[in-house]
Amino acid sequence: MPFRTLARTLAAAALLGAVATGAQAQQKDIVATAVAAGNFKTLASLLTEADLVKTLQGAGPFTVFAPTDEAFAKVPADVLAGLKKDKKQLAAVLTYHVVPGKIMAADLKKLADKDGYVTAKTANGAELKLHLAGTTVHVGKDFATVTAADVAASNGVIHVIDKVLLPPAAGDHAGHGM
Repeated sequence: MPFRTLARTLAAAALLGAVATGAQAQQKDIVATAVAAGNFKTLASLLTEADLVKTLQGAGPFTVFAPTDEAFAKVPADVLAGLKKDKKQLAAVLTYHVVPGKIMAADLKKLADKDGYVTAKTANGAELKLHLAGTTVHVGKDFATVTAADVAASNGVIHVIDKVLLPPAAGDHAGHGM
């Protein structure tokens, strides 16, 4: 979806729980914003299982590339079950979706190299490639697409993606998506 579409960005922020009170908006943290949206139940559940909820409720700021429930439904059941049994691996996958700092859609154009790529260091330590293709942003080696951008939270920003990202294997510097 185009990043320059202000109406979509505002609608996404409203959808994901930004609540206006008086002249100032009070926003929920990243976890509360995702939970309020209703289409991140799997992500919220996995964050709880990996003991990452308190981290993402912290001061931040964080940029979270949040896969929807539909994105998690594309992950083979045995892979998801294996991740749930291996808390360390689950945390590695989930923190691969988190970049310390706040990267807004408009920042990507300024940060991109001549080919439209931005490399971001994720919370799990691996690098994550973002690719700006016109007004579309792809994330990771398998090009998860950002379907809603710049969803504001009190401690960062959420960009909704259509695939679950897997961190690179040892020696592989680009992440994979599902």
